[in-house]
Amino acid sequence: MAHTVAIVGRPNVGKSTIFNRIVGQRMAITDDASGATRDRIYAKASWFGHTFSVIDTGGIEKSDAPFLSLIKSQAEVAIMEADVIIFVVDGKTGPVDDDVTVMKILFKSAKPIIVAVNKADNEAVRSSYYDFYSLGATDIIPVSGIHGTGFGDLMEKVIEYFPEKTEEDYPEEYCKIAVIGRPNVGKSQLTNAILGYDRVIVSDQMGTTTDSIDTTFERDEKKYVIIDTAGLRKRGKIYEGIEKYSALRAMEAIERADVCLITIDASEGILEQDTHIAGYALENGKAMVIVVNKTDLMEDKQRFMAEWRQKIAVAFSFMTFVPTIFLSAKTKSGISEIFPKIDTVYSNYSRRVQTSVLNEVLSEAIISNPPKEYNHRIVKVYYATQAKTKCPAFILFVNSTDCMHFSYRRYLENRLRERFDFSGTPIKLVLRNRD
Repeated sequence: MAHTVAIVGRPNVGKSTIFNRIVGQRMAITDDASGATRDRIYAKASWFGHTFSVIDTGGIEKSDAPFLSLIKSQAEVAIMEADVIIFVVDGKTGPVDDDVTVMKILFKSAKPIIVAVNKADNEAVRSSYYDFYSLGATDIIPVSGIHGTGFGDLMEKVIEYFPEKTEEDYPEEYCKIAVIGRPNVGKSQLTNAILGYDRVIVSDQMGTTTDSIDTTFERDEKKYVIIDTAGLRKRGKIYEGIEKYSALRAMEAIERADVCLITIDASEGILEQDTHIAGYALENGKAMVIVVNKTDLMEDKQRFMAEWRQKIAVAFSFMTFVPTIFLSAKTKSGISEIFPKIDTVYSNYSRRVQTSVLNEVLSEAIISNPPKEYNHRIVKVYYATQAKTKCPAFILFVNSTDCMHFSYRRYLENRLRERFDFSGTPIKLVLRNRD
């Protein structure tokens, strides 16, 4: 599992600025108004080979301000999830009562705590950071979220507290399957139908599954792990701390999986959040199958399936290579189609193409449709090789990486898909200068 760092502190001390500095992009809202960050925000970050999740939280303070109890509960959930906590304080104000309140909450977590004294933009502030030792912390580092000073020391201290790396949860021969989707689309019921017995609780109440549940099993001498996840909702629609915790666990389940079953409720149609969830799996390079559930509620099955294929083609136009199956987890109708599809997309996800054959296919594609000039140059592809599987990634060595138009890259990808079976899996084409 990936390590997680939570950034906490009272409002208006610069938590979001520090979050943006760590993840390397402006993702969190930065505002001088107290309480601008109301939801936790998640992102991936890396530091000298260490990849980890970062959680930005709303502020904690003693006040009756709007949303305060919500902000506090979300911060407490972030603290529960974190391996390391960065407690941000304001170096210009010095320690205040609200900092003491926050520290009391943090001490209860028994997690490593690093105090980041922010706004240490001048020598006067940097020299007074010792005042924060009164909070009881032992690791106190002056930083400037705006200017970036002190972040090397801060991140090195964070990395020191990461637990030792553990081996992969399951051996290589296991195919890891994540059942993902919005709340109440039938994910737990689908998991039970696949397993053939009631492994997880099934309920019509939204949000029953609040964590990821792993189940290992064998079928036809093949080994699998199925991960039933809490439903993913759009960030702005999640208000309870436990639901935000569930969303993070679901995202981590996607990252651990090989194959994602994107579960959609046939009675509700395709909603925007269905495409967001699929997009998250796509961004993480996972093999996918779209599962349209609750088809037992439909009367004319043939007409229904024809209409739905058209809807899926439009809504999921960014991943036309993903197969679709229709089933009812409740009645078990269509469940027999699940494993043939899983096995196919997993095989494609793991496919390795011989280098000579790969270069032959690309050469034929280039001869059939030579690239046009782009950025005042015409790209020349010298040779290609497959860098990895799961998901398949190919390196194309070229004369210049910035003279291939995205449409031509897509053309080459389509030619690879025509020649090799990559249904259900993304493939990546990476350009490298030959030099």
